[in-house]
Amino acid sequence: MTEFYFIRHGQTAANVMKMKQGTINTEITYLNDNGKKQAQHLADNFDINFADRIICSPLERTKQTAAILNTDANLPITYDKRLIEISYGEWDGHQNAELRKLHPDAYNSYLNDVLPLYVKYAPHGETFEDVISRVHDFVIDAMQKYPDDKIICVTHGFTVKALALDVLKPQDPMTLPEPRNTSVTKVVALPKTQEFYLEYYNQAFN
Repeated sequence: MTEFYFIRHGQTAANVMKMKQGTINTEITYLNDNGKKQAQHLADNFDINFADRIICSPLERTKQTAAILNTDANLPITYDKRLIEISYGEWDGHQNAELRKLHPDAYNSYLNDVLPLYVKYAPHGETFEDVISRVHDFVIDAMQKYPDDKIICVTHGFTVKALALDVLKPQDPMTLPEPRNTSVTKVVALPKTQEFYLEYYNQAFN
């Protein structure tokens, strides 16, 4: 079986501003001081020496998180664009408060996050299904290539959520909140039967 440990990157300035980072890759989306501390805290409490490799989103905030986690383990790292964050199209770089004021029907009130219908207001934004599909393709490919490996995947909030949505297939995708910064989500895949099991989601290690 293949074990996947999906880790969300540490905090960024854009996270603090409650901004849609999407695929932005500028300094505002790099780890802030707290994000670096979060990644180091995870490294101190979740030893990744058990794993065989790291596969990482190519954005800087995930690269920084992976580098901190990998300081002692020195695992081989590769990058895969399918692990990149959801692109909100022209909404990338805008704050939730601003967007929600303009399009309140595109937001879930409890989560203060976008509903799948947001794409009708956000030109070039990815649909939830788009992200679920590419994450599914990634997991299938990795499972076939590394059928007996334990893989650390350093990625993004919605990307982790997309993985869980693909495994659980809930009727309403908004019943599953995005995971916290530097939380860990574990999925086990059985290559022979292509069965997937979500062992835990949004787990903090203290």
